[in-house]
Amino acid sequence: MIPVAFEYTRPSTVEDAVAVLAADPDAKVLAGGQSLLPVLRLRLAAPSTLVDLRDIESLRGVRIGDGELVIGAMTTHAEILHDRRVAEHAPLIAAATATVGDRQVRHLGTFGGSLSHADPAGDLPAVACALDATMVAVGPNGRREIAAADFFVDYLTTALAPDEILAEVRVRDTAGWGYRYEKFSRMAQAWAVVAVAALVRRSDGGVTDTRVALTSMASRPVRASAVEQALTGTDGDTGAITAAAGHADEGTAPPDDVNGGADYRAHLARVLTRRALTAAAGA
Repeated sequence: MIPVAFEYTRPSTVEDAVAVLAADPDAKVLAGGQSLLPVLRLRLAAPSTLVDLRDIESLRGVRIGDGELVIGAMTTHAEILHDRRVAEHAPLIAAATATVGDRQVRHLGTFGGSLSHADPAGDLPAVACALDATMVAVGPNGRREIAAADFFVDYLTTALAPDEILAEVRVRDTAGWGYRYEKFSRMAQAWAVVAVAALVRRSDGGVTDTRVALTSMASRPVRASAVEQALTGTDGDTGAITAAAGHADEGTAPPDDVNGGADYRAHLARVLTRRALTAAAGA
């Protein structure tokens, strides 16, 4: 299919991009294009203007600021995979990013674009939730911070206003935590049928903190709070992990589609959570 006609602009500053969005409520932001372009081709979206962010250098790169890892929204997946600061301070991001699409997608797609698309089957939204990431949005009224738990609202819907752009993502240091991104797909490079992002922190032989978030188990990423509560405070052995993983599907609303039924996804969530926690806890 051929997309509908649209205007195209390529601003060089965030302020200019925001100004276009504020003036045109039907404008759409173009980051890497790996999510938006297929939607345009199918005419599932018909923006009046595409605002291409590729020339805005301030939205690119990885840095350490105020004790946090800061990732610019226009940083590509490939750049994240090769950045030592991500590998050191938030290795869960690198692990999940390695499963995104294929090499071409990872070289074109962007970190912020994937998060802003908010596909519940996408890999990075659940990771952001597990890391308690902070999203920094920029709009006509300046910058504002949005917790990852509040950023993902519904299917393909975020807390971003129509005239706001995701500028960067801030993540607290998780160096020393055990981590794992466990993903099940029907075929290579496909969307996750279910995936689990897990973080475990140990001290004095016991589990002092647990974070688990699920991909494709609702219309947005889900924190498996019952799992976290069940494992934290235990010695993190195989029995404790198995018992905690049994709560993985609690509070979820998995879809029932051609990729798998709701019951199948619930089963997968329990199995994959056990695997992810086993790896993260070093059990």
